[in-house]
Amino acid sequence: MKVVRSDDHRKHFPKGELYGGEFVRPFECPERWEHIMDRLGERGFADMLNPDALDMSPVRQIHDEGFLEFLETAWDKWQKAGYTGEILATCFPARRMVVKKPKQIDGLVGYYALAIETAITSGTWEATQASCAIAETAQRIVAGGERAAFALCRPPGHHAAKDMYGGYCFINNAAVAAQMFLNDGAKRVAILDPDFHHGNGTQDIFYDRDDVLFCSLHGAPEYAFPHFLGYADETGAGKGEGYNVNYAMKPGTGYDEWGAALDDAIKRIRDYSPDALVVSLGVDTYEKDPISFFKLKSEDFTDYGSRIAKLKLPTLFCMEGGYAVKEIGINTVNVLEGFENG
Repeated sequence: MKVVRSDDHRKHFPKGELYGGEFVRPFECPERWEHIMDRLGERGFADMLNPDALDMSPVRQIHDEGFLEFLETAWDKWQKAGYTGEILATCFPARRMVVKKPKQIDGLVGYYALAIETAITSGTWEATQASCAIAETAQRIVAGGERAAFALCRPPGHHAAKDMYGGYCFINNAAVAAQMFLNDGAKRVAILDPDFHHGNGTQDIFYDRDDVLFCSLHGAPEYAFPHFLGYADETGAGKGEGYNVNYAMKPGTGYDEWGAALDDAIKRIRDYSPDALVVSLGVDTYEKDPISFFKLKSEDFTDYGSRIAKLKLPTLFCMEGGYAVKEIGINTVNVLEGFENG
């Protein structure tokens, strides 16, 4: 399996995030990438590629133009306003407020942010572009005839909505890749999101479309970020009715229940008969992950990789979450090896 990666991810690393009422070292950190790379090397994944230059055309099909302009210019505007720290949202258009786009950078940040844990730094836009370029390059590999490819994206993407960033995500890499498959002639694409946190951004992007089936396995939003999306009764709208499937599971969920949800998602994907599959590969379902509450063990990741393989679809894996840093490489590569041997 070819792996697409880039050292440019290091350009994005905020000094801290707000968690539990205090600033802590971000859970989404460069070491995540390093541990995955180390494990890939240990297990013989030697076909490593740097990404091609980013093509913004499919990105613009997924994201609002004003939002993309904000991401590109936010740091310059922040500095010109005289601020010296990293960009964090301090206000939001909450209930019964008027949702109009502000002109001052502080207001713009709140307008486009969906959460305040995610900071923008001087290198965030460069790293975000590189991350999306990784997904695009990996998509071209799969579209070109390879059975599968792994896009080692950082920053991740599945929380990025049409016009909002947050949850460590800025551009929705998996959504862009799915759109590229459609642009290449696919009639239908499925996105499977086994990350612990609901892929709210991906749901937002495809909610009223029938050319992308979205299946997300995640912590129930009553208990888990992003809290305000991801319920089982969110099934799509208009043409998209029935093409959005949420498997929301409670604290303490183990592999038996989680695996049953995966099997149902796989059946739905098989019935949908897509031309390609995009997997938003988050491994924060692991039992030792510091910001989740599922109980999957490392060997479970191998098993579910083999289950995904039985779909026999051209498959693109896009890296998402996973914050048990010491084990992230083992769990990620277990999925890929399970798939390759499945």
